[in-house]
Amino acid sequence: MRVAILDYGAGNLASVRRAFAHLGAEAVITADPQVITGAERVVFPGVGAAASCMGALKGSGTDAALRAALGAGRPVLGICLGLQLLFEHSEEDGGTPCLGILPGRVIRFRCTDPGLKIPHMGWNPTVLTDPVLGRSLPQESLFYYVHSYHVVPGPGVQVVATSDHGGTFCAGVRRDNLVAMQFHPEKSGPAGLRLLADFIA
Repeated sequence: MRVAILDYGAGNLASVRRAFAHLGAEAVITADPQVITGAERVVFPGVGAAASCMGALKGSGTDAALRAALGAGRPVLGICLGLQLLFEHSEEDGGTPCLGILPGRVIRFRCTDPGLKIPHMGWNPTVLTDPVLGRSLPQESLFYYVHSYHVVPGPGVQVVATSDHGGTFCAGVRRDNLVAMQFHPEKSGPAGLRLLADFIA
């Protein structure tokens, strides 16, 4: 099993690779379109700001490689900012056009409780409803989050995970061969590893 981890200068690439290696998968960090489209699985990670990461995606050509992998039917997993950039528009950085692979937008948390901090950071109970990814986990599990924005999916996007921070928010989506999560499975201990094992399987 070869897993291609998209390298566009953003994301916890080494920790993602280590997580897959722990599961016995050959994971490579790459921006090579041929390697990406030829891999059995593709991971779209992301940590950082929307505008700079979109610029890096387009500058490196990995946006086109991601689209090609999706079009070829490769299973693709988005992580954190890799979830948000799949949508049409983000409020971050004064408004950022994103990839538009999925309909919907990304908005900043609007918490009215002064006890709730932004960014939302740490372990949070997460409800999983995907019958494939997360099938080996309890319906509610703890995962690790670091984010100030969350997605509001449009029509045709299946919500497969939810969590709560001043109200319920979408923590995971699925459409066809694409699944993406707001939390970091590579930082989420045994539960995260089990979810990644489901992705491999």
